[in-house]
Amino acid sequence: MAPGPSRRLLANGVKVVVQEFRASEVVAVQLWVRAGGRDESATELGLAHYLEHMLFKGTTTRPRGFVERDIESAGGRMNAGTSLDFTYYHVVVPGRRALDAIEMLTDIGVNSVLDAHELELEKKVVLEEMRLGEDSPRRHLARRLYERFFDGHPYGRPVLGTPEIVRGLTRETLMSFYRRHYVPESFTLVVVGPVNPTEVLEGAERTLGRLPRSRASRLPVPSPPEVVPARVELERPESQAYLSLGWPAPRADNAETPVVDLLAAILGQSRSARLIQALRERDPLVSSISAGYSAFEAAGVLSVTAQLEAVNLRRAEQGIVSEIRRMRSAGVTPEELRRAVTAAEARHSFSLETAEGRAFLYGRAETIWRLEEELAYLDRLRSVTAEQVRLAARRYLDPERYVRVAFVPRGR
Repeated sequence: MAPGPSRRLLANGVKVVVQEFRASEVVAVQLWVRAGGRDESATELGLAHYLEHMLFKGTTTRPRGFVERDIESAGGRMNAGTSLDFTYYHVVVPGRRALDAIEMLTDIGVNSVLDAHELELEKKVVLEEMRLGEDSPRRHLARRLYERFFDGHPYGRPVLGTPEIVRGLTRETLMSFYRRHYVPESFTLVVVGPVNPTEVLEGAERTLGRLPRSRASRLPVPSPPEVVPARVELERPESQAYLSLGWPAPRADNAETPVVDLLAAILGQSRSARLIQALRERDPLVSSISAGYSAFEAAGVLSVTAQLEAVNLRRAEQGIVSEIRRMRSAGVTPEELRRAVTAAEARHSFSLETAEGRAFLYGRAETIWRLEEELAYLDRLRSVTAEQVRLAARRYLDPERYVRVAFVPRGR
């Protein structure tokens, strides 16, 4: 069994999480930044994501092409992702290159040049990414749900930004965002693999640890306003309809997070789940249906999404609400709870099989909630009772108060 991860807070505010994990010969090195879509002003929409793209374009000491030259040529890979709460940069390289990867991530974290010509070229890439998101009915449906669900709140903004802001973006504006948010106090370094933790900590001290403390503090994200029930219906050039219903749910650090995880699983995350059995197997009103729970640092969303024929929209929505009422009154069976716990254990175990999967779980926890809670998550999950799931359904799934967004075929 691998030793547990260790955590160190450097003098300048950088957090370091290290775990010796010798299941393979590769090491996962990740730099997490507490800067995401929620940190943007109304005139900066999409800058966190755009900056993520630009950090691959060269630093003051690494010319363009360093990813191919330094990472891929050594048999590794590098990528990044931006969300509402954070941005993270992840590298997988042979174990012996761990310290090199730390040095490289430090370099892009504070020394990227954000070349003006590269910035202009990247606009085409980001605008195409927006177009693809618009063309995907499921992705666009999720964005529309969040837009209405978090109306007036930073979580309701598009992570990719708007075409107008992207087209008008200048190097000066992006550099200002970079300097404000990419500071030691915002960084968490995560290293998992066949490494010596002491050597990793020494390497972190020599690189990230030498950055001057900024004294800047991240603005707290406001609590979302009370969700106002809403019904939105939009036409799209699709052959089928898409339906999404959303309810407020606990934020990431809430004690009920594992309960709501299991509630979502019992509702719609397996072939035996309530909604799938009721609306696809017994009374085939939908082509597909699922339930999901997204927990952010300041809020959560419990949602149900379905693809179906437009003529079945009303009956499908009624069926979803009917199953929710049944769960609120009668609860769940011991067998349903057992299956949901077993499935959650399996998913969590799969995530822990690789260095990269472990690093992601640790980095996300250290960034938006607490590493200790992540390490205790499975024990908390196993302790959930059927009565807790029923009470969570009563608390969070109000059959009269939810946001509904539907896409219908054009010209229906």
